[in-house]
Amino acid sequence: MAITNEYLQRVYAQAEKRDGDQPEFLQAVREVFETLGPVVEANPQYEANGILERFIEPERAVKFRVCWVDDEGKVQVNRGYRIQFNSAIGPYKGGLRFHPTVTESVVKFLGFEQILKNSLTTLPMGGGKGGSDFDPKGKSDAEVMRFCQAFMTELQRHIGQFTDVPAGDINVGAREIGYLFGQYKRIRDEFTGVLTGKGLEWGGSLARTEATGYGLCYYTAEALDKLRGDSFEGKTVAISGSGNVAIFATEKAQALGAKVVTASDSNGYIYDPNGIQLDVVKDIKLGHRGRIKEYADRVPGSEYHEGFTGVWTVPCDIALPCATQNEIDEESAKTLVKNGCTVVCEGANMPSTPEAIAVYQANGVLYGPAKAANAGGVAVSGLEMSQNSYRLSWTFEETDEKLHDIMKDIVASSLEAAEKYGKKGDLMAGANIAGFIKVADSMVAQGAY
Repeated sequence: MAITNEYLQRVYAQAEKRDGDQPEFLQAVREVFETLGPVVEANPQYEANGILERFIEPERAVKFRVCWVDDEGKVQVNRGYRIQFNSAIGPYKGGLRFHPTVTESVVKFLGFEQILKNSLTTLPMGGGKGGSDFDPKGKSDAEVMRFCQAFMTELQRHIGQFTDVPAGDINVGAREIGYLFGQYKRIRDEFTGVLTGKGLEWGGSLARTEATGYGLCYYTAEALDKLRGDSFEGKTVAISGSGNVAIFATEKAQALGAKVVTASDSNGYIYDPNGIQLDVVKDIKLGHRGRIKEYADRVPGSEYHEGFTGVWTVPCDIALPCATQNEIDEESAKTLVKNGCTVVCEGANMPSTPEAIAVYQANGVLYGPAKAANAGGVAVSGLEMSQNSYRLSWTFEETDEKLHDIMKDIVASSLEAAEKYGKKGDLMAGANIAGFIKVADSMVAQGAY
């Protein structure tokens, strides 16, 4: 696809000039801009109000030094980031990622995607994202705690229950959220819903751990039903990753009648033709933070292969990438199609390259983009914020039902927007359009800021 509208071309060229060293961010912007031509042409007020120029520029970008002391008594230094991208429809909301690959470009692309994702949930949340190039892998609990305390000592200046509410992302789970919340509370002397993904005993929500993976499957099931009259029943599913998203996508896909045959981590992937034994994966990854290759040693008939991208060589009907950005390239996409895959819905953020997406579109693959398909996590984070405000807790069943309804509504609103603007059945275009219009109209109404 190409950017055909002159206004969109001009703004994208401006982004390239300013942010030419940020490839992930530019990739995210271009993917959205390629679908907005009909919207911009039908709404001249967007150009008159400079909406796109403002839409791609964060309201605030914070970068800071994080100094912490390791177990040997040596001072270590990492970089911390918080991008507060857009608050037109609510306080900034988005996760924190701790991983060596975290850069300003990565955080900006994630924050940009978060604007549209949060808009699609229909909950009052703006877009933001943050993190650090700190790698928790191989660190002791004490080292992780000291890093989190140092990170929050700076971050607390910029966040708040009605300002910016971070959550978890890659390598930021229950342990890290606990350390971060404890430090915030210690410094600010207040107990508020400033973070989501908290423990159940201190303000967390039931179903939050499962939300992204469950929501991914609810979205996929709804898209299959509405576009194909089909379901998960009897399908073979390939899933990448082995963190919370992958684990609970596997759990829900199996509950919906599918056979999930793969899981992976940064070293390699496992293939179990008999179907993944989820209790083993949970023990390895949630029980003692082990490596996925342990699975092959424990489950007869399964295989372990080095190289995590090889997971996409496994024949499947449905692919659910749940690991990291750009994990499916053009070659992997072609292999998926050749091996019979007809559905790709994204649990990770931007896991498909533009070339991979072109392969999906050229071959009639049902493609659910991350900003829509993996919105379940932030949706339940938003529900956690509501529960914190009310000082109450909903049951697992209540929260799961609300999540299911939100994911069905995202499919419906995406298909409605796509049809209105001449892209019938295009879930990617529909998600971009539906998410954008709500934010853009709010920005017009609030004036220049």
